[in-house]
Amino acid sequence: MKQHKVSFTETVLRDANQSLIATRLPYDKFEPILETINKAGYYSVECWGGATFDVCLRYLHEDPWERLRKIKAKLPNTKLQMLLRGQNILGYKHYPDDVVRKFVEHAVKNGIDIIRIFDALNDTRNIKVAVEETVKRGAIASGAISYTTSPVHTMAKYVEQAKEMQKMGVSTIAIKDMAGIMGPQEAYDLVSALKDSVNLPIVIHTHSTTGLAFMTYLKAVEAGVDVIDTAISPFSGGTSQPATETLVYALKQLGYKVDLKTDVLQEMADYFKPLRNEFLADGTLNPISMATDTNCLTYQIPGGMLSNLISQLKMMNALDRLDEALLETPKVREDLGYPPLVTPTSQMVGVQAVQNVLAGERYKNVGAEIKAYCRGEYGRTPAPINPEIKKQILGDTPEVEGRFADTLAPAFRAARKELGDTARSDEDVLSYIAFPQVAQKYFDWRKAQDEKVVKYTIEPVK
Repeated sequence: MKQHKVSFTETVLRDANQSLIATRLPYDKFEPILETINKAGYYSVECWGGATFDVCLRYLHEDPWERLRKIKAKLPNTKLQMLLRGQNILGYKHYPDDVVRKFVEHAVKNGIDIIRIFDALNDTRNIKVAVEETVKRGAIASGAISYTTSPVHTMAKYVEQAKEMQKMGVSTIAIKDMAGIMGPQEAYDLVSALKDSVNLPIVIHTHSTTGLAFMTYLKAVEAGVDVIDTAISPFSGGTSQPATETLVYALKQLGYKVDLKTDVLQEMADYFKPLRNEFLADGTLNPISMATDTNCLTYQIPGGMLSNLISQLKMMNALDRLDEALLETPKVREDLGYPPLVTPTSQMVGVQAVQNVLAGERYKNVGAEIKAYCRGEYGRTPAPINPEIKKQILGDTPEVEGRFADTLAPAFRAARKELGDTARSDEDVLSYIAFPQVAQKYFDWRKAQDEKVVKYTIEPVK
């Protein structure tokens, strides 16, 4: 039997480095290898979105837009891909439609070819505007299913979501398994069901956290998946994706058509290995991130969320209550209508579980985000929120009718006016809307650098 072609998305410039070293990979560290990556034959290279934007401004003193333009110049023959949180763009709240449209327009203008668009609750209303604008700007919209398991997350529900996304105009469907909890059988069944019901290429994304990823990918490929997300070996494994070269080797051996050039992959691996060792030596890469952790299969808690829980409890001198917090997390998730545990819902559920444990009384202390969630600001929950809990949290606060973004006033022009001369471009305005304090600090730093250069060039050499 002739096997189909399997294409690869390389994640080392975004999710692999986000998962292992908290996105601390500066442009100048990977710039020398970009032209090599361009020759490898990838379907796409994921290099933007997720946390890259925030970290560039906050820690790396880089303009994320400039970084994207520089990557594009070095990868002219490879599609560049980003991850977008639908109406949340790259932040943790919903933005008005004018901002979403403007962001997508400029992402494409600056070099993005594929936008993978997801919503934390799988509420398709929250990805509609981003999908429309991506298609309008001539880029590929990839509609993503946030994969999770619960009594309400059925195969039929995922298929229904994929059909809705196909109607919206997406070009591919991506299965986004952010916690690495999808087993090989589930992958086989879901890919098969999607292949039967939508006439679009299927992409699969997972993490090696629980040790399932290689088996999951093999069964997904067997079911006909078209694209898999992998990471070049030095930045693979643990909370990252499975290794590119290993899957190329295995799939070729099984008779699948793979177009990646193994000599180029070897060159990439040789380049990234000493880089990984640098991050290991300075403590940025925690060896724990490289390990297999099967706890996630029990508690459904992604690796990043688990480390957040631990650091929260540490700050409150209550690390001895971790087991209680772990047991409380799935209960809170059930109360809140089984949201998939992905940014921002994973943080909200985790924080609430810790609050419940430490207060000794459930939902005695509730943060603003959970109130907003219960009001419907984040969208339609997969199952109804427990009515008693909702009443306890909201009291008489009115709930949102329809799509929350419809209640938000346009914000782009106002932000541009507010920034005045500080903003040198529309891109600056978008950075500011997404992360106001962080962007402002970056603009101040940039201005100081420019002044240093001017001073240096004007003053005569002593």
